[in-house]
This record gives sequence, C-alpha cells and structure tokens, in this order.
Amino acid sequence: MQAIRSILVVMTPNQPEALALKRAKLIAGVTHSRLHLLVCDKRDEHGEYLAKIAQELKEDGYEVTTEQAWHESFHQTIIQAQQAESCGLVIKQHFPENPLKRALLTPDDWKLLRYCPSPVLIAKTKRPWTEGSILAAVDVGNSSAEHKALHASLINNAFEVAAIAKATLHVLTAHPSPMLSASDPTFQLRETIEARYREQCAKFIKEYELTDEQMHIKEGPADVLIPQMASELDAVVTVIGTVARTGLSGALIGNTAEVVLDAVETDVLVLKPESVMIHLETPLERK
Repeated sequence: MQAIRSILVVMTPNQPEALALKRAKLIAGVTHSRLHLLVCDKRDEHGEYLAKIAQELKEDGYEVTTEQAWHESFHQTIIQAQQAESCGLVIKQHFPENPLKRALLTPDDWKLLRYCPSPVLIAKTKRPWTEGSILAAVDVGNSSAEHKALHASLINNAFEVAAIAKATLHVLTAHPSPMLSASDPTFQLRETIEARYREQCAKFIKEYELTDEQMHIKEGPADVLIPQMASELDAVVTVIGTVARTGLSGALIGNTAEVVLDAVETDVLVLKPESVMIHLETPLERK
C-alpha cells in the first residue's frame, strides 16, 4: 500500500455519496499517491464536474489528473485506465444491482474483481475507518508457494491499512469440517483437523508477528465465516484474496471474494497472487 504511487478513483457524477473519493483521500494523504479520477461514460460530458473536484483536491494539496472514457464495457474501461496510468490501486463505490439484472448478468463489481490486475478496494459504507477493526482472511492450511506469497501480500497490506486508519488488525482462517471419506486420516476427525491448523497458525503468528488475540480459527466454509467474523468484530474493512476464476469454473464454483463482497457490511480490499496479476496483464499488453 505504501508503495502505491497512483490511485484510480472511479467517479459517479449522479450519486450523492462520494465514498470512493473519501477512501482515496485517506490513503493518498498517507502514501502521497496521485489521484486519477475516472468517469466511465460515452454519452454525457462530465468535464466540468471533474474539473471542479480536481481543483478542490489540488487546493487541499493532492496531485490530481482526470479522465472520461468508455471502452466496450464498464469494467474494461476501468482496467484500460488502470493500465494506462500505471495505477497500483483501484477504488470504486459499490452500488447494489437490480435482483433481476443480477440473475441474468454478472455484476460489474464481480467482473472488476475477476479481471483487474491491480488490487481493488470496493467502498460499501460511509463508516469511518479510524480506530476500527480490519479483518484479513487467509487460508493458513494451504502452503503452496502461490498461497504463501498471497498470504504475505494480504497481511502486509492489512497491516498498512490498519496503520493508515489507526485501526486494529484481526486475522481469520477457516478449516474444513471432518470428512469420513478423506484419504488423509487427519481430516476425518475434528480434533486432528483443529490440532493441525492450530500448529500451522502458531507458525503463522510467529512469522507475521501477530498476537494470539489477533488470530481467529473457525470451522466451516470461508464465504460464510468471513461475513460472520466481520460482523462480530464490527470490522470497517475486510481484506481477502482471490484467484480470479473466470469462465465456466467461476460460474459453477463461484469465487469467495464475490460472495463475501455481497455479504459483508464493510469496505472490501481484494488482492490477487502475483502470478494471476501477470496473467491478467499479459493480454492487455498485446492490445
């Protein structure tokens, strides 16, 4: 987060709440990042609107650039601007979609989480971050190199968000319920599953210099437990990772990040493994 030099802020001219800009100002105030304000619209002209906000921000000491654009779709417009401006973070306000539309079409926020190569912060609430709780969800039981790198990114970014907001960081990991058919006997009994995860969590706590009070171990599906823990902690930000499934696998299996985004009453910061970000950037570089 501290290394971010440019933040893309998706602006919504006809909405009274400028939650994305509010979060961008908070982060830029600490990181001294440039704010790139983007309006996604191919019909109406919003130059005057952008100029007015940019001037106000400059008077407050922010470095600001503006753009109005449209490239095929809402999420593609955002990603094209993010790539062109080398923005290390995209911030967008969440607007609930019509249930019928959601049943027929993939929501814009979901597409942005799937395809955007950079971290995405979805602003959902007007609650202040200051002195609140930050919840980071990690899969401690997955020790692959890709997940270890994602864990490091999740915790480091969560610590930085907590520092920016003067907030308290909490970490949640979920372990599976017993499965009698599991080939590994460890996963056939609740006691052995929990013992393994507690051992892994002890190493995790030591590696990232956490306290026992900051680490929460729960049994069950992550997409259910994360919203429950966010509510229990009264969290203001939830930090999660995604492998950005697309196509049929994404439709059938679903992405935890997308389910959590709809279920929590917090802002949501979504990060991806570096290998996934490179994979998403490669086709964009060919354009």
